Amino acid sequence: MRILSSILAATLLNFYAGTSDAAAPAHPVLLTAERVWTGEGQPQRGWAVLVAQGRIAAVGPAAQLSVPPDAERIDLPGKTLIPGMIDLHSHVLLHPYNEASWDDQVLKEAPAYRIMLAGRHAASTLQAGFTTLRDLGTEGADYADVGIRRAIDEGVAPGPRLLVATRAIVASYSYGPAERSYRPDLAIPYGAQPATGVDEVTRAVREQSARGADWIKIYGDYRTGIDGSTRPTFSMEEMKAMVAASHVSGRKVAVHASSDDAIRTAVLAGADTIEHGYGASEQTFRLMKERGTAYIPTLTAPEATGEYFQKHVRGGPPTPAMHAAQRAFALARKVGVTIGNGSDVGVFAHGSNARELAWLVKLGMTPLEAMRAATVVAAGILGRGDLGALKPGMLADVVAVDGDPTADIAAAARVGFVMKGGEVFRRP
Repeated sequence: MRILSSILAATLLNFYAGTSDAAAPAHPVLLTAERVWTGEGQPQRGWAVLVAQGRIAAVGPAAQLSVPPDAERIDLPGKTLIPGMIDLHSHVLLHPYNEASWDDQVLKEAPAYRIMLAGRHAASTLQAGFTTLRDLGTEGADYADVGIRRAIDEGVAPGPRLLVATRAIVASYSYGPAERSYRPDLAIPYGAQPATGVDEVTRAVREQSARGADWIKIYGDYRTGIDGSTRPTFSMEEMKAMVAASHVSGRKVAVHASSDDAIRTAVLAGADTIEHGYGASEQTFRLMKERGTAYIPTLTAPEATGEYFQKHVRGGPPTPAMHAAQRAFALARKVGVTIGNGSDVGVFAHGSNARELAWLVKLGMTPLEAMRAATVVAAGILGRGDLGALKPGMLADVVAVDGDPTADIAAAARVGFVMKGGEVFRRP
C-alpha cells in the first residue's frame, strides 16, 4: 500500500504539473476585478479582496484598503470575484454511467484505477471553481476517500476541500450491484457497508467515524419492494440509533431517500440532510422545515441518467424521474425548506458541477438564490462558518468568473481564476 501511494503521488504530481503554485504565497495578495460578490447582497463595483496567510484579510472599496507594499496584485478585468463554490453531493470515485455502468465500476475497476481517476476528477472540479465537496460514499472503494482527502490536504495533488462519508451504510441485502441478475450463490460486493439491527448499525457508524468519516451517509430506501419498487430499508429504531451515534460524535447525517415513508423516517430520526427526496409529499417537506432538515435535490442526476438510458435530449420534455425531481423541488420551494446545492456529480462528468446551478434557476430560483445555495447556504449546512463568503477571517477560497453569476447563472461555469485557502490553482 505504501508503494502504491508513492506511485500515485508521483504520477499525480507529474500529470498535474503546472496547475497550481507550489504553496500559498508567503506575501499578501490583492485581488481586483470588475465586481466583488461577497455571498451577501448584490455585487459591488470598485471593490477588492486582500488575502494574507490563507485567509481573507479585508474586503471593500479598493481605494480604502490598506495594502502592504509587498502584496502581489492580480487584476481580473471583466470578472466577478465570488466565494469558492460548494457541491454538497458528489462521488469523486465514480465517473459517468455512459462510460461504464455503476455495476461495472464497482465490480470490474480496481480500486487503484479508481483512485487515479479520482485524482483527475478532483483536479477538474477545482478548476471549475468548486473549492469544497461533500463526498457521499466511495461506492465500493472502501475508505479510499480518506486517503484522497489527505493527499489533497497535504498538497500531493490538487483538488477541492473534501468532507467525506467513507463507505456509507445500507441495510443488509438492500444495495449493491443488481443482485437478481447474478447467481444467488455468488458473494457480490456491496457498494456500501451493510448492517442489520440497532447494534450493527451503531457499530457501523462508529467504525466509519473511526476510519475518518466527516459525515455519515445512510441509504434510507432502495428498490427492495416485491415488485422492485422503492421501499424504506431501515426501521425507525435503526435510523434513530445511527443518527444518535453520529450526533454524539459531532458528525452530521445525510440520508439518501426517495420514498415519502423513508424521508419521514429519516427526518423524525433527526437526519441533517435529505438527498434526492423525489417522492416527498408537501406534508413531509413541512416536517423538514419544522425540524430544520435541509434538502439537497440533485436535479442533474435524473437528467443525466435520462440521457444515458432513455435517450432523453437535454432541454427536451422531462422523463418521469426528472418530472418527479422537478415536482419535489417546487414543493420544497413552496414550503420554504432550506435547499443546498448538491448535484450527484460522478453520475455525470466532474468539472461540470455548475449544471446543477442552471437547474436551480430553471426551476424557479433567482441566479442570486442559486449562488447562495452553492456558497453561504451550503456552508451553513456543513456547519462551516469559515467557508462560503468573502469576509475578513474566512478561508481564502476565491473564484473569478466572466460576467455576473448573480444576474446570469451561466457565468458560474465561465471560471477564469481559482484560489483555495490562499493558494492559486488557476490563473487567467
